[in-house]
Formats: sequence, C-alpha cells, structure tokens
Amino acid sequence: MNMKIGELAQLAGCKDVTIRYYENQGLMGSPKRSSGNYRLYDGEDVERLHFIRHCRENGMNLNEIRELLSYKDGAGGDCDWVCELIDSHVSNVDSQIRSLKKLKEYLKSLRVQCNGGNSAESCRIMQSLTGTKK
Repeated sequence: MNMKIGELAQLAGCKDVTIRYYENQGLMGSPKRSSGNYRLYDGEDVERLHFIRHCRENGMNLNEIRELLSYKDGAGGDCDWVCELIDSHVSNVDSQIRSLKKLKEYLKSLRVQCNGGNSAESCRIMQSLTGTKK
C-alpha cells in the first residue's frame, strides 16, 4: 500500500508540512519516491506517524520521541527509563495543575472586586491589574 504525503497526513490528522518536519528531524525515515518524485508512504509509516503524534499529544518533546523511537526500533535494554520519563511528565503535569489552580483562585478574587457597569477608570479589576487601586 503506497500513499502520497497528503493521504498520510489525512490518515494521521496532521498537515503534510508536519510530516516533512518530522522527516527533517529524523523521526520519520526518508520515504520512497515515485517515478514523478512524489514521496510514497506505507503502513509502517502510518504506524510510526501515529506513534509520534500520540507522543506529542502526551507532552513528549522531539528528543524524547527520538529516544522512544530508537528503543521501539530495537535499541535494546529494559524499559525502566521509559517509566522514569512518564513519571517525570506526571510530575510536570502535577506542577502545572498546582500553578493553574493558583491562577484560577487569583482570577476569581479579581472577579469579585467588580460587578460591572463601571468605566475603565473606576473598574476595580482594572485598578488591581494596573496596581492603582483607589
């Protein structure tokens, strides 16, 4: 099964420029070429692109994906480092959640300062944001 880049992009839910970028970054192999010099992809490319996209959706950076692909391609060793990678991402997500909760509380505290209907000059939210509470 050979497909062109547009077909692969559609299957993976991304743009063809994304596929070219992954190729340039060494995440996707160099594709076969048609007689008209069109890139041609097969089922393995679809699987690899889905893997890359899934990793990206789960917060992996390109270097991490490169390492995961190398391991997936048979680099050997045990998967302890993969567990550590995921643990690190979980810790990062926990930190982001804490930060977002603080931001939410701050925004809620701002919101209770004004009931609307004021000019920008007398809006207590605007005053708080500019540090000019009156």
